[in-house]
Amino acid sequence: MDNQIETALCCSDSISQTSVTISDFSDEILLNILRFIPSHDLMLNVSQVCRKLRTLCLDKSLRAHVHLHKEYTANDNAVKQLLKNLSGDVQTLNLSGCYWLAGSMVDQVTRCKALVSLDLSGCRLTSVRLSHLLTSLRSLRSLALDVGPGFDLHQLSAEGKSALARLQELKQTLLTPSYGVVPCCSALCCLHLYLEASEGWREAGGCAQLMVGQSSVPHYQNLRWFSARLAPGEVNRTLLSLYLAVFSMRVPEGLTGLVLSVPGPAPPRPVAMTALMESMASTVGNTVSALQLPRTWLDGAILGRVLAHGCPSYLNVSRCSSPGFNPLHVLLSAGRDLTPLRSLNLRGCGRGPLAENCGKGEEEMDAESVKALTECCPHLIHLNLSATHYHHALPAGQDGHLCDTLGHLAALCSLALPVCALAQSPPAPVNIQDPHTDLFSRSLLLGLKKSSRIGVPTYRPTTEVTVGQGEERQDRGLCIQPLLQGCPHLVELELIGAGFSSAMPRNEPAIRKDPAACPWSYNVGDGELAALGGMKFLRKLTLAHLPGVLKGTGLIELVQGCKDLRSLSLANLGSLKTMNYTQALLEALSYCTQLMDIRLEQPYFNANAAFFEALSQCHQLRRLCLVSRHGTFQPAAVASFMQSCADVIMCHMFMGGTLVACKTLQKTLLDSFSISRPALSVVIYPLLHEDLAHVIRGMPLCHLDEITLFKSRVAEEPMKQ
Repeated sequence: MDNQIETALCCSDSISQTSVTISDFSDEILLNILRFIPSHDLMLNVSQVCRKLRTLCLDKSLRAHVHLHKEYTANDNAVKQLLKNLSGDVQTLNLSGCYWLAGSMVDQVTRCKALVSLDLSGCRLTSVRLSHLLTSLRSLRSLALDVGPGFDLHQLSAEGKSALARLQELKQTLLTPSYGVVPCCSALCCLHLYLEASEGWREAGGCAQLMVGQSSVPHYQNLRWFSARLAPGEVNRTLLSLYLAVFSMRVPEGLTGLVLSVPGPAPPRPVAMTALMESMASTVGNTVSALQLPRTWLDGAILGRVLAHGCPSYLNVSRCSSPGFNPLHVLLSAGRDLTPLRSLNLRGCGRGPLAENCGKGEEEMDAESVKALTECCPHLIHLNLSATHYHHALPAGQDGHLCDTLGHLAALCSLALPVCALAQSPPAPVNIQDPHTDLFSRSLLLGLKKSSRIGVPTYRPTTEVTVGQGEERQDRGLCIQPLLQGCPHLVELELIGAGFSSAMPRNEPAIRKDPAACPWSYNVGDGELAALGGMKFLRKLTLAHLPGVLKGTGLIELVQGCKDLRSLSLANLGSLKTMNYTQALLEALSYCTQLMDIRLEQPYFNANAAFFEALSQCHQLRRLCLVSRHGTFQPAAVASFMQSCADVIMCHMFMGGTLVACKTLQKTLLDSFSISRPALSVVIYPLLHEDLAHVIRGMPLCHLDEITLFKSRVAEEPMKQ
């Protein structure tokens, strides 16, 4: 027996001492691993490690598609060398958001003669440079670019215009009123417009120059997809009207995707829109794949006509609810097969104004319709139910909570809910008279007693509760459990208080007064946050306007459970008069080892040395945004944080402080780290300053849209085909 044990131990030792190197993996396994490495790092560094890796890096599957989007360490020299090495093989090149690359870098793209798809969104591009580029890329079929001030279509060469005539897909970001290159693109099947012109162009009559002869009018005869997303402003609404007016001359046949996102008031519905919708709905064999219209353009008749020919995979009816028109009711009563639906945005769509005083014009979610929706659309992947109210009432003989209903959507990946949807009970009544209380003694203390917070239960983390309290803690998160168990693939969650408005503006002054919270949301606090820690695969989390958070201890258990959290956005948690969850936040940050983006919006926030020391433990952090009305910061602490976290490339802070102090810190950070971090974006400015809107217009659009400006992002964009 002893000999057998000794033999086994020897075998165990021999196995443990056997070294397995990367060269022992098969080529298939190594290729799958190498696909996760940034292209520039792969070709310039990994290929130099050994002969086997050098050979694998020559594989066409790694060289045909180059994506440098969000590869912030790729500088001009690295990209130049990369394109030189891959010029004969690359077919897809994505440089979107590479705002830090020099304009001359774009000239290197002319080496890639086999390019079929090119994305230059956010890059510096002039008319002359674009002309040279198009002349060299004769195989190009998909193009994305920015059109800025000074762009002149007449500067394009004949070869460049011929290349545009062969394009099938175009994405234009218009920083100035212009048709861009659309008039030359006669074969377009897909057109994506991002209208980002500033209000200053209206004063100069920028849109008037587009109202010229037919020669500059875009070609839409082959379109299958048309989308336009607008930044706020009258100039962008006017620009959209000009683009849509072209449909009045010739309505394309077979248009399957129409996505128009217009914030704020929409322009009058053009006459051509009626004919366009008729064409989309009446074309034989044509099924609309994506639909979104401004709220004043969509009604039950139009939606019903589209649904009569099949259900789209993407439907966005955000804020389209109106008296006599409930988009969800129309969807369910259409009598069509709704299983193709994958992404649905019902933001702000309810069944009518609330009877109670939760907010002017705010609506309540139709729970029965949502239940019917989950039965008809079992394959939903993205669902947005925010900007409404859900107040769970338990009728006699019935049970079921909204989370129980949503738990039947097993394929759900992203979800947006109002905060009050997690409340399991109504708010405690206020000012109830107690007949057993001595009226005389109460009158003596009138005005001296501290008012208690109504409807806010206390919560202790797991490490502090006793057995009895632990049972109470489980009850607090009981309604969430069906959602956690039924939607195991949930990677993005938004809990946003109905009526919440961010203090960070776009084109208008910062908001100085916060809206009132829904009374039911006071019953959603740390216990519910702790229960969310059961979402093991959560990557993106947004929590906004949760007044019931007391100490924030639920955040600690949340991030302990969600170990792979990559993006975290917190706004207006707990009291707005003082930040009461600072200590819990500092402890929670120590567990956010995979966090890459963080946005924190809270009045009176103190960004001191303790905060930045805790934040420096997030070693994967790339982007930071702080928004705080009357907030303070310590310049030395910010500088020390940026020194210790070498991968942070975005630091946006909109707080209190003087303009001189903000600009001084901004200049210090840029001078210290710009050379080592080519993609560094630092914007530090007083939140309540009158020139803030002008500062915002100068920021990189990728950061502005993805993190700096607060908005609900679930089901906002069509799914990539």
